[in-house]
Amino acid sequence: MEAFTLAGLKAAYRDGVQVADIVTEALRRMAASDPAVWISRAERNRVMARAEALDADPQARALPLFGVPFAVKDNIDCTGFDTTAGCPSYAYRPQEDAPVVAQLLAAGAILMGKTNLDQFATGLVGTRSPYGAPRCVFDSRYVSGGSSSGSAVAVASGQVAFALGTDTAGSGRVPAAFNNIVGLKPTRGHLSARGVVPACRSLDCVSIFANTAVDAAAVADVAGVFDPADPFARPMPAVAPLPEHFRFGVLSSADQDFFGDGEAAVLYAAAIARLQALGGTSVSFDYTPFRQAAALLYEGAWVAERTVAITEFLVSHAAEMDPSVHEIIAKGASLTAADAFKGQYRLADCRRRADVEWEKMDVMLLPTAAVHYTVDEIASDPIRRNNDLGRFTNWVNLLDACGIAVPAGFRKNGLPFGITLLAPAFVEPQLTLLAQHFHGASDCGSGRSRTPVPETNIAAPAGAGVDLFVVGAHMTGMPLNRELTDLRARFVVTVRTAPDYKLYALANTTPAKPGLVRMSAEDAGAIAGEIWRLTPEAFGTFVAKIPAPLGIGKIMLEDGRQVCGFLCEPFALEGARNITSFGGWRAFLTEKNA
Repeated sequence: MEAFTLAGLKAAYRDGVQVADIVTEALRRMAASDPAVWISRAERNRVMARAEALDADPQARALPLFGVPFAVKDNIDCTGFDTTAGCPSYAYRPQEDAPVVAQLLAAGAILMGKTNLDQFATGLVGTRSPYGAPRCVFDSRYVSGGSSSGSAVAVASGQVAFALGTDTAGSGRVPAAFNNIVGLKPTRGHLSARGVVPACRSLDCVSIFANTAVDAAAVADVAGVFDPADPFARPMPAVAPLPEHFRFGVLSSADQDFFGDGEAAVLYAAAIARLQALGGTSVSFDYTPFRQAAALLYEGAWVAERTVAITEFLVSHAAEMDPSVHEIIAKGASLTAADAFKGQYRLADCRRRADVEWEKMDVMLLPTAAVHYTVDEIASDPIRRNNDLGRFTNWVNLLDACGIAVPAGFRKNGLPFGITLLAPAFVEPQLTLLAQHFHGASDCGSGRSRTPVPETNIAAPAGAGVDLFVVGAHMTGMPLNRELTDLRARFVVTVRTAPDYKLYALANTTPAKPGLVRMSAEDAGAIAGEIWRLTPEAFGTFVAKIPAPLGIGKIMLEDGRQVCGFLCEPFALEGARNITSFGGWRAFLTEKNA
């Protein structure tokens, strides 16, 4: 088996593979990996017990992340593991999971361990850790990127299907670019940051590493539950789709500073051409306000947020900290309230000028990192070269944007190059769809795997519209599915209803259609179907055309969610055949045709 992906795992489980088999393979890969990737690994007995419990529960198979192995950056709380933030003397044992972790576990995912990071999430290099330095999966002479170094390498090397990181200055994007995977940095507050050791608390984001954009979106869909206990959390609003012929911003020649990496410049130009081929129109914009905002993160008052996060520890344990990390965080102690206000004024000016530039474009296309340094190059000038890596990332949270890092090709020396698609807050669902198309067109695989990533059959992420549950002729491959695809509906997932529904094959319908009704009866059961997502406008158009006796109501799913879906009026059941025992329309047709 190559890299773990959500689609690949679902297919394997449909074919009879057991969760215990996947976990055994993941443990084997972890045992053979660079030990610097992990700070703590789950005990074998613990993960095998979890796998066996999932295998034994037939209802668990409907969970959106059933049997999916994942990892968590070690500045995010997980019960049963110490949280170290990359500093052994800081370690503590949390009493509860961070909300994002709890959501993933409830969705059926399996936590394999805690991954390495630049200490206190301060760095973009991956070398500032007493637990060792994970390296680029393509060449161990080069840095993995940070601060979410171990999370990125765990995904890129095929040990887990996805991993949580954090991203304050680029920590969820730079390691993705350096290891040929996807890194989703959601809008600030979309994913709860409660239970995360703060770097800059007002800016911190939980990020997601995965092999495909659609996998990252699926994980965000599960984890992105509004957390009222997090004072920085924000609910995800409905957002309009990107225009079919969208405008994307590109750097002017004056702003294309690749620190002498000529191949990166060529690959960036190729990425521009690729996005044009996908329907975009490139527009040059002034990067100045974004660059000036980026400088505020480490040269301005926001450094003091890092100091506030660990003030007492900084004073009493200075000798136990990484020297570069200590130098950066200690600077905040000399900043004043006046400096904080001056920083806010400068940021407000940058934001106003950046808004003018956003008017020119729907999305922005940037290199994720301008250059890829060796471990030795970072060691010789750790602060300046770390800053070089943040040239195109440091401003994003300060200016309240979202982004997704995507593989975009390889240099002649075998090192990957990545781009980031960026947009204002809450546009990540649209960015994810565009990123999946771009990734497929790039033909560079994911992580170490060079298997092409599909461009089509993209599941729409959360926030992109209205979910519709279908059980019959509108499912994939069925006669009426085109009524959905013509409205640009997107397939989301295969699910089942709660176990108190009946399904009937209706009489005298062309094409043949089922009728779904909910009732308390001994012979009721869970019925398989599909969720498709439409824009609100498309949903209204679709519903208006539904003929009697069918209609749209609320369907209770097996996992407790309620979605819109097809229901049948009771009068139409006269003369209909009860096919509930088949568990779904597709299974009934298979038996009938056989």
